[in-house]
Amino acid sequence: MESIQPYVVFQIGNIGITDTVTSTWVIMALIVGLTVALERWQPALLEWVIDFLNDLLSDVMGRAVGPYLPFLGTLAIFIAAANTFSAVPFITAPTRDISTPLALALIVFFSVHYFGIREKGTWRYIKDMATPIFTLPLEIIGQLSRTLALTLRLFGNIISGEIVVAVIFTLAPLFVPITMTGFGLFTGILQAFIFTALASVYIAAGAEVSEDTHRKTSPSKT
Repeated sequence: MESIQPYVVFQIGNIGITDTVTSTWVIMALIVGLTVALERWQPALLEWVIDFLNDLLSDVMGRAVGPYLPFLGTLAIFIAAANTFSAVPFITAPTRDISTPLALALIVFFSVHYFGIREKGTWRYIKDMATPIFTLPLEIIGQLSRTLALTLRLFGNIISGEIVVAVIFTLAPLFVPITMTGFGLFTGILQAFIFTALASVYIAAGAEVSEDTHRKTSPSKT
């Protein structure tokens, strides 16, 4: 069975570049290349993908996803590609290295605060987090715990799926592993959706503006 630990492929100075890092670079290059190709030769297909993500994430957030679509769409596409590209020979799924899910979860953590502050303003955002004041430590703990949960959920599902497929390949190396590989691809896409959906919910909650605030900040009608 292949080791689940990332291994160093080459070094840049004293920095070891692992197989999951190189796979990440390859996947990013492929996504950018495919996007450019679709924009040039199949713009209708690219527009369909954007509309699909827009409708899907708008339903999850319960509001127009427009301002957040570039971030959430990129997140969904990258995670789906990272989870499923393990089926390609010589490419290791970046998400099987816990550093990648942790980095993605931290990006979501900081994006929640970024979008919240952009929507409400710094003072209003901090005030909403600390009202009443004794809930502030609980809010901080909750945000840190959900970041950890995002990390472990993505990493655990991907690595467990790969272990199951590897075991079945060893025990029944003919037709069953093909079915399991297909199931693994489906699971990878599903986990990308779950991760992005949770990120959407967290961002929507962080950027939520109360009705009182909306009435105060909206221009009065005469």
